[in-house]
Parts: sequence; structure tokens; C-alpha cells
Amino acid sequence: MSISEKKIGVLLKKWQRILRLRDWDIKHVLVTEKWRKSGDIKIDRDNRMAALMVNDSVPEKQLEEVVVHELLHLRLYGMDQMIEANIDIIFGSDSSDPKKQFAINTFFIELESTVENLTKALLTASGREKDFWFNRVDKQIEKELKQ
Repeated sequence: MSISEKKIGVLLKKWQRILRLRDWDIKHVLVTEKWRKSGDIKIDRDNRMAALMVNDSVPEKQLEEVVVHELLHLRLYGMDQMIEANIDIIFGSDSSDPKKQFAINTFFIELESTVENLTKALLTASGREKDFWFNRVDKQIEKELKQ
């Protein structure tokens, strides 16, 4: 079942208020092409504008989780950019350097884990009683079973 752009808009407005992001202009884009992600956010920090992208294959019961997750990336964007810049200062611009790759990979794992934990906490605090989406774990199970 495909999700509706109207539902994305309602959730965006709700969580933009809760996360104190009302001073941002945020549009939403429903991605109908084949896409490996459930969601993403594109950010123009200078103009305080962003585009929340949501894959139309996201189950409707998981839509709120995707919206909150991506908006948390927006909320944490300044810190994200600062840490990436510090990694560049420490390890230089050679992206093939194993030390730099380790630092970047470790940072992104921590960032995603933190965003996901905050997403679950916020949804729980807001009264959500539904199960959380095990999308990444389910993909690992599928991969394991195909071997």
C-alpha cells in the first residue's frame, strides 16, 4: 500500500513543531522510483531549507518513524558537519586512507544509532504503541537466508 503525500505533510508539520524546527522551510518529496533508502533529508543550512524524501514503499505504520528519524538528522546536522570537518582536519583529504575510513565509518554508525535511539524514545514518549520497524535487521536476515 502506497503512502500519501498528505500523511507525510501532516507528520512533517507535527514533528517540525515538536523538534523546534518551525524556523526551517521543509518540503516533502515522495520517491516513487526504485530507491534503496526508506528516507533521506537534503539540507541547505545557509537558507534554512530542507527536503524530506520518503520512499513510497515505506509501510504506512512506519511512516512516522521515518519522518522523525530524518528530522532528527536535520536537528543534528550542525554537529554532524563539525565532526566530519574534524575528521578531515585530523586525517586529511585522502578518502582511501584506512584510518580515515575507519573514523568516518565509526562516526556514521554512531550517528545512525543515536538518531535511531532518539527516534524510538520520542515516539515512545509521544504515546506510540506500535512495534518499531526492523527494516535493517530484516535485510540482514534476508541476506543471510540467501547464502
